[in-house]
Amino acid sequence: MTGVPPISAGDTAWVLAAAALVLFMTPGLAFFYGGLVRNKNVLGTIMQSFIVMGLVGVLWVLIGYSLAFGPDVKGWGIIGNLDYIGLRNVGANPMSGQTVPSEAFMIFQAMFAIITPALITGAFAERAKFGPFLLFMGAWSLLVYAPVAHWVFASSGWIASDVKGVDFAGGTAIHVNAGIAALAAALMFGRRKGFKEEPMEPHDITMVVLGASILWFGWFGFNAGSAGAASPVAVNAFTVTNTAAASAALAWVGMSWWVSGKPSVIGAAAGAVAGLVAITPASGYVQPMEAIGIGAIAGILCFLAVQWRTRTSLDDSLDVVAVHGVGGLTGALLTGVFAVAAATTGTNALGQGINGLTHGGGFDQLWRQAVGVAAVAPYSFIMTFGILKVLDLVFGIRVSEDDEVSGLDVSQHGERAYIFGGSGPVLGIPEAIPVHMHGAEPGTAAEHTLQPAPGGAR
Repeated sequence: MTGVPPISAGDTAWVLAAAALVLFMTPGLAFFYGGLVRNKNVLGTIMQSFIVMGLVGVLWVLIGYSLAFGPDVKGWGIIGNLDYIGLRNVGANPMSGQTVPSEAFMIFQAMFAIITPALITGAFAERAKFGPFLLFMGAWSLLVYAPVAHWVFASSGWIASDVKGVDFAGGTAIHVNAGIAALAAALMFGRRKGFKEEPMEPHDITMVVLGASILWFGWFGFNAGSAGAASPVAVNAFTVTNTAAASAALAWVGMSWWVSGKPSVIGAAAGAVAGLVAITPASGYVQPMEAIGIGAIAGILCFLAVQWRTRTSLDDSLDVVAVHGVGGLTGALLTGVFAVAAATTGTNALGQGINGLTHGGGFDQLWRQAVGVAAVAPYSFIMTFGILKVLDLVFGIRVSEDDEVSGLDVSQHGERAYIFGGSGPVLGIPEAIPVHMHGAEPGTAAEHTLQPAPGGAR
């Protein structure tokens, strides 16, 4: 067909490999979150991420992809139509301007749709009923993620085409979106029993580091894969992704060392994730030196956001708001500050060169970035709060007090993550769990990482 570029085997191979890397991030998130909770909730926490791969993986094929990337309804840039429902009209032919089959693009985007709602689960860890949780994840993916993805990622979306805000791989559409949704969710679920009264320390920091390492590895697919081709754009995105993560890890560790007197292991892991979050929207528009600055700023700001959270009554269990919300906001805005038109990418989806504030572009791109964030954040908060409110009225979203004390592993899944003393689990029978396992267990990641123990010892 005239004007349609030929399919490139190399580009297709890279996009498929990148899709696999992004999918691997969700189990990585499961380990990251799983290590941060108490041992009676580790299976329930891991399950929340793992089952989303199944739920959203099916919904995306049935309707989610069409809502996010289908032809625009009425040309308003708000939502896609149903032309691609059930992947109808999605196959071997490339989309406009691409050199990979449209089905390859679809499955790559599916992995973004999967991990985004999974990010929110850290905000209400240790207290959600599994059934209403599934309904929430499904509704959120279709009513919140799909429209926002259309605004930001689809060429006809109003933020991309009218505002000309840029988001290379998901700082606004994914991290601001999920981070603000996490705030709404934390408020709706309320505080855990014993919050700030008993210790709730992460049960397995080695698991946290493993999860963060998998996320770092998979993020190369997340950002470099968003180039859509095996190209210099992908190479640059890969390079700045690693650079920003490294810079942010150093910055967070430095801050925790300065504040607490000890360089925190969890802080290193959380800092790397904060840097990865912040570089995501900018990864196609900045070069390595700018990436160092973005990572360092994100590491410091996200650390301070966690510090602030620990002084409030907000029980965002695993600090999703501080890392993904603040990190995503930071990255989205700093894209408008540090963008370099001379970078190997240097263009947005519309083929326009971008120079940010520090490279002679003035405030033009910065205000465009701010408009995108200002639109996504309230939409995500209001819709998330509304979905959870309806589910709470109909089903109740939070486990009973007894189930919360027993832990999600037993009360929701009838299983235990760890068996000590030689006896196996008795599935579905919470009474089989010894009473001593129901006692207080150490605090949140933030409290463990940032707050000094009595007497200042660590």
